[in-house]
Amino acid sequence: MKLTVVGCSGSFAGPESPASCYLVRAEHEGRTWRLVLDLGNGALGALQRHADLADLDGVVISHLHPDHCIDLTGMYVQRTFDPRRPRPGRLPVYGPAGTADRIAAAYEGLDDGGMTGVLDFRRLSAGVPVHIGPFTVRPVRVNHPVEAYGFRVEAEGRVLAYSGDTDSCDALSPLFADADLVLADSAFVEGRDDARGIHLTGRRAAEAAVAAGGVGRLMLTHIPAWNDPAVCRADAAAVWPGEVELAQPDETYQV
Repeated sequence: MKLTVVGCSGSFAGPESPASCYLVRAEHEGRTWRLVLDLGNGALGALQRHADLADLDGVVISHLHPDHCIDLTGMYVQRTFDPRRPRPGRLPVYGPAGTADRIAAAYEGLDDGGMTGVLDFRRLSAGVPVHIGPFTVRPVRVNHPVEAYGFRVEAEGRVLAYSGDTDSCDALSPLFADADLVLADSAFVEGRDDARGIHLTGRRAAEAAVAAGGVGRLMLTHIPAWNDPAVCRADAAAVWPGEVELAQPDETYQV
């Protein structure tokens, strides 16, 4: 698998990166399959640097905060009105309960057909795998104030674990266990952010990866523009035995 970080800014688009969006690619049956994890504000524009939108095979949304899903409205516009090509088939979009209604409400003035003519909304359920080409995506319910999922993405014998937005919870062990790469929320900073049940710190992300066991690489993401990424990395490095990586927009990583 190849992971391209389209956007990794936490909570809102930052000056150097859109909000959350990750493109995962794998070769299968003679072609490249393309899966998008989250589509936050600002991400749709940057995504076009890495993939033709007509070539996407599916979108999986971790939760319904705007920094993870709001650019689905733009995806609807592009797939409906782009005059350069015929309308493509319906794009599968997997998300929590109410995803279709939430995105439709964000786009005022839809006709009676809504968005379902171009976006095929499907409900995520914890523990029920999603199969898209070579990808098996296993949703895991995580610890956030709304219905939220982390994703364990498997293909070609490799595993990418994406925490989504979460604080520490028991679910992170099966989500992270033996993953080749863990992409972990690190929006909070040790000693500064005391609220619980919302986000991980770098240290708590590293603790979860160590506790899970067998993790190959730890990469911190979802770092807001007001955070110093070096501080988040130092928080994690106090626990993680190897190199702590920071997600970088427009970079591609082999999983």
